[in-house]
Amino acid sequence: MSPPADGTPDPQPPLTRREASIARQRDAGAHDPTAVFHESVRAARSEIEHQVAHAREQFEEANERIKQRTGRDLIVAIVIGLAIGGVVIATLVFLKWVFVALALAACVLGTIELVRAFQADDRRVDLAPQVAMGSLLVLSGVFVGHALHWVILFAAIAVVVVWRLIAQMSAKDGRVYGNVLRDVLAGVLIQVYIPFLASVCVALLRQDSGEWWVLAFIIVAVAADTGAYIAGISFGKHPMAPRISPKKTWEGFAGAVVAAVGAGLLLAQFMLHLPLWCGAVFGAAILVSATIGDLGESMLKRDLGIKDMSSWLPGHGGVLDRLDSILLSTVPALALYFLFSPLGVS
Repeated sequence: MSPPADGTPDPQPPLTRREASIARQRDAGAHDPTAVFHESVRAARSEIEHQVAHAREQFEEANERIKQRTGRDLIVAIVIGLAIGGVVIATLVFLKWVFVALALAACVLGTIELVRAFQADDRRVDLAPQVAMGSLLVLSGVFVGHALHWVILFAAIAVVVVWRLIAQMSAKDGRVYGNVLRDVLAGVLIQVYIPFLASVCVALLRQDSGEWWVLAFIIVAVAADTGAYIAGISFGKHPMAPRISPKKTWEGFAGAVVAAVGAGLLLAQFMLHLPLWCGAVFGAAILVSATIGDLGESMLKRDLGIKDMSSWLPGHGGVLDRLDSILLSTVPALALYFLFSPLGVS
């Protein structure tokens, strides 16, 4: 480029951080090794701080985009998810009775969430019998056989139904038959959906090497959820069930398939010591149950007109919002245990 017509030199571009540092070194006296060293350290630290700040800014922008699309704070969700996962793994491997206590606590919290959600929708569901019978049902998975386990389930349903009918007769408020029937069915759904499925998980835990099977099906369910989330965020364009959950896509489901089956194969090889085909079946079965459980809870929330069951777990929603895919997966996990465990390689 030719110089300006008036003969003045071109303006110099601003110095970069490193160039400015070098200039300061020269001005301070390049012959002083100590001054040069300290100035180099300050320049390197300044450059690192600049790069960290830039990376943080980019991550926050990406997190904000994800939050706008999914309604979740990614950082908080990851931290809480890792904390819960660490506790679950530690209790399953080292203190199974603590895991039972955690399962019971999660069952109680989930029951409270669903009872409140139904009550907000003008359905009369009684909290006390739901929590009491639900707790009994979960503990029955530890202490009783499978036949008596079913008896306790029917007893819990009977108590909940009779309690509601007696409370309705005592109220004498003229509530119509259709609404009373909806109240009763809501109460039955809670017992089957939360305490009974949680008790199936506890029943699997008490089997020989059951802790590894519980950990395995939880890992597959979480892998499917994570694979669907990542693939859906990255490539999702075709809605899977727009009337139930508009944000779920077929691309996300494809990611769930890859993650679940891959996790099943690895777990069969290194944790459950089963043939690889058993791992593929295990991963596919948990994938189907986890997807149905996820869509089922989404349909229930849409029917109740809510986004999350609660806000008890920041970045995740409620307890049930984290257990939706896990609860329904307890049934195929227990069934496959009885089918596949004799095939295990010692």
